[in-house]
Amino acid sequence: MKQKRRDFKNSEIESVRKSPERRRVETMADEAPLDLEALQSRIKKLAEIRSNGHDDADLMSTDEDDLLRDCVFQLEGKMNEIIEEYSDVSSLPAEDFDTYLENLKRELSSVEAENAKLSGEVGNLMKGYLEDSIRLQCNIEGLTSSLEFIQSQGLVTKSADARTECSSLAEHQLESKGVHGGCKFELLELNSQIEKKEGILKSLEDLDYTLKRCEGLLKVEDTLTGLEVIGYEGNRISLSLRTHIPEIEMLEQNHELAIELLDDTLELKNAEIFPNDVYIGEIIDSAKSFTHQFSLLPMPENKSSLEWFVRRVQDRIVLSTLRKYLVKDASKSRHSIEYIDRDEMVLAHMVDGVDAFIKMPQGWPMASSALKLQSLKGSSQSSKEVTFSFLCKVE
Repeated sequence: MKQKRRDFKNSEIESVRKSPERRRVETMADEAPLDLEALQSRIKKLAEIRSNGHDDADLMSTDEDDLLRDCVFQLEGKMNEIIEEYSDVSSLPAEDFDTYLENLKRELSSVEAENAKLSGEVGNLMKGYLEDSIRLQCNIEGLTSSLEFIQSQGLVTKSADARTECSSLAEHQLESKGVHGGCKFELLELNSQIEKKEGILKSLEDLDYTLKRCEGLLKVEDTLTGLEVIGYEGNRISLSLRTHIPEIEMLEQNHELAIELLDDTLELKNAEIFPNDVYIGEIIDSAKSFTHQFSLLPMPENKSSLEWFVRRVQDRIVLSTLRKYLVKDASKSRHSIEYIDRDEMVLAHMVDGVDAFIKMPQGWPMASSALKLQSLKGSSQSSKEVTFSFLCKVE
C-alpha cells in the first residue's frame, strides 16, 4: 500500500513538471487547502479516547470490593438455605454427611474449572488489548510528528494571500498529497481499531465481573466446607483446614495439611499436619491401604483416597480437640489426667503413685460409649505398698 502511494505521488509530480500548460498549476493552486487543524483535532481526540480507556481500566479495579459484596449479597439467600437445611449436620449419619460433602466438592470442582478457564481468557484479551494500545499510541505519535513537519515546511496556508503563490506551492501540494491521503487512510484505520478495542474492552469488563462472581462463590464454599487449597506444585498440595468443634461454642481449629501424591494421580503418598498436635499416622496408613485394595476395582471419578483422607483428618481433629478439652476439665488437685492422642488413651495419675490407663472407644465422646479401664501401674517408689492384686491388668 505504501509503495502504491509513492508511485502515485511521483507520477503526479512528473506530470506537472512536463506539462507546458500552467493551467494545471493554477487549478491546483485554486483547490481548497487541507484543513490540518481539523486533522490535528481528530488526532487529539483519538489520543484522549485512548487515555480515557486506560483511566476506565484503572477505575475498574477500584470497584472490585463493590462487585464482591454484590456477589456475596446475591449468594446470601442460598447460603441461608444451605445453613438452615444442614444446621444439624453434626448429628447426621455418616452416609448423609459424606453425601453432603461430596455434593459440595463437586460444585467446588466445577467452579474452579470455570474460574481457571475465565482467568485464561481474561489474560489473553488483556495481552492483546495492551499490544494494540501500544501500536495505536505509536501511530498517533507518528501522525502528530508528520503534521508538525508539514507545518514547519510551510505547506499549509490559512489565508487568501498564500493562495497567490501558486507556482511554488502547487508542487509542494502535489508532493504532500500522497502523505495527506495516507494520513486520512490511517485515521480511518485507527477509527476502526478504536471501535474494535471498545468492543474488546466491553468483553473484558463482562469477563472481569464474571470472574469476581466466581471468586465470591469460591469464598462462600470455602466458608461452608472449611477447606481451601493454598498451594499446588508438582505432586504436592497444601490445604488450609478450618475445623468447627461441635458442643463447644465459637471454637475452631486451624491446621495446614501438606500432602504428597503419587505421580499423575490423586492418591495419597504421604502427609504432614501443622501444628503437629493431632496424630494422623493411622489415617495415612489406612489411606494407603485403601488405595492398594481398591486400585483394581472400578471407582467413580469423584472418589479417591485423598478425599477419604481429608475427611478422616477433620474427624480426628474434632475428636482429639473434644477429648483434650474434657480431660483438661476433669483434672483436679488430687489427681491429674492427660490424653495420649497417638494411643487414644487417657492416663490418670492417682494418689500413692498409681497410674490408671483408660482406653477410649472409637468415636468417643461423639459416640455414646463407656470408657474401659485397661490397666493400673505403679509409677513411683510409694506404689510398692499397693498390693499386687491391685496393680494388675483388669480388662
